[in-house]
Amino acid sequence: QVQLVESGGGLVQAGGSLKLSCAASGRTVSGYAMGWFRRAPGKEREFVAAIRWSIITHADNVKGRFIISRDNGKNTVYLQMSSLKPEDTAVYYCASRSSMLYSISTYAYDYDDWGRGTQVTVSS
Repeated sequence: QVQLVESGGGLVQAGGSLKLSCAASGRTVSGYAMGWFRRAPGKEREFVAAIRWSIITHADNVKGRFIISRDNGKNTVYLQMSSLKPEDTAVYYCASRSSMLYSISTYAYDYDDWGRGTQVTVSS
């Protein structure tokens, strides 16, 4: 059974930084496409970043501010967030595709396993 557990969210002032973690069990993060998504109040779930092997992609609205990375030894995926803005306020979710054959995707419906999310609030 796959479990994804996010942590690291919190309240931060605009311009600040946070680092989110997604600890995985039941699946080796190094072999699967892993993604970060977010959902702001009243909005649709939105792609943030994804990683598979050495392939990395970030959404345009976080490029240059957020960085996704992976620690294979800890079986954990990270999202380093810098220069945070109030519009980054959302619940952030970690997700995994279910087959090592699947490539990176920016679409939430391509991901089969999800964490419960961690709240990030950026004050102005």
